[in-house]
Amino acid sequence: MDFYIGGPHSGSMETTESPQSPESPRSTGSTENPAIFDTLVRSEFAPKTTYLNTASNGLLPARAVAALHEAALLRAEGRPTTPLYEDVEACRAAYARLAGVPVTRVAVGASVAAHTAVVAASLPAGAEVLTAEDDFTSVLNPFHVRGDLKVRAVPLERIAESVRPDTALVAVSAVQSADGRLADLPAVREAARTHGARTYVDCSQSAGWLPMDADAYDYTAAVAFKWLLGPHGTAFFTVPEDFGGLTPVLAGWVAGERPWDSCYGPVAELAHSARRFDLSPALFALAGLRHSLDLIEELGVAAVHAHDVALADRFRAGLAELGHEPLSAPGSAIISVPGLGSRQPELSRAGIELSDRAGNLRAGFHLYNTPADVDRLLDALSG
Repeated sequence: MDFYIGGPHSGSMETTESPQSPESPRSTGSTENPAIFDTLVRSEFAPKTTYLNTASNGLLPARAVAALHEAALLRAEGRPTTPLYEDVEACRAAYARLAGVPVTRVAVGASVAAHTAVVAASLPAGAEVLTAEDDFTSVLNPFHVRGDLKVRAVPLERIAESVRPDTALVAVSAVQSADGRLADLPAVREAARTHGARTYVDCSQSAGWLPMDADAYDYTAAVAFKWLLGPHGTAFFTVPEDFGGLTPVLAGWVAGERPWDSCYGPVAELAHSARRFDLSPALFALAGLRHSLDLIEELGVAAVHAHDVALADRFRAGLAELGHEPLSAPGSAIISVPGLGSRQPELSRAGIELSDRAGNLRAGFHLYNTPADVDRLLDALSG
């Protein structure tokens, strides 16, 4: 990457190259051995509750907490914080590897809604945007507030078949926040290609546990504070090499080809990569996220996926024995059980953290969870 990580007084005008690329991964997921996986996870996490709420917020690993503390001390003690800009590029490169795209296609931002707004701003008046019913608001609302777009919502299972010749964009979450259902993304991609539509996928509820192929879609976005185990304040956005017709309407100084030379007046030269869509970085959050992404890579997404889904399947089986039927979401790490949402407060008081979503009790299983966590929840529900 070409983000200039020095400061205006660093004495150097060199740019930096990204330390890694998707073609030369740092980690091969060597922790496919369950014993090594468990040992590494135990060294990073020590939750004081039975935490099953990653679909809302992921837990921070110890290494990220240490990095956050050090970053805060830099500011508290008045030391230079320009080295923290190295974390921006390290996070960009790590996410590129997870997403399966060149690092030049990754922008670093703050929220999915902001990235959705950039996509929405690119569409001509009257363009049709096809969405899934009751998808997460950040994926939908920027299209609605335009006021001059035709936003059409259909059931998730019908989204691929509902693409038509006048559809300009299909926007959908890879995994539904409310109930964990997985979109049939390959079918969506093929239907969009058939009709000449672009695709926008929100990976916030999948990045970190479900293997990604961002290269298969025009635009993708994801927040980092859920399954990627980072602090709040950072999101990622992938775009085509030719930027897919997007205009960097939120561009500030960091979007310049030479950011430190773009602090005053209009940006004279936008970055030649997806960095033109960057927002001013949340440096402290990225300092911690860098180490969270390292952990995901060390464990390997395939191993995390197998672990998470096995726990979800264990929960499904236990629910059946108790006479409860979760909403159908095969292959998901998120389980939503109708009619049990009202029990969330009492479960929280008992030290079991989940979410109440529209009356449904939502559990999200991630790498720091164990079969004992599942059994404790089932025991509480049986009581």
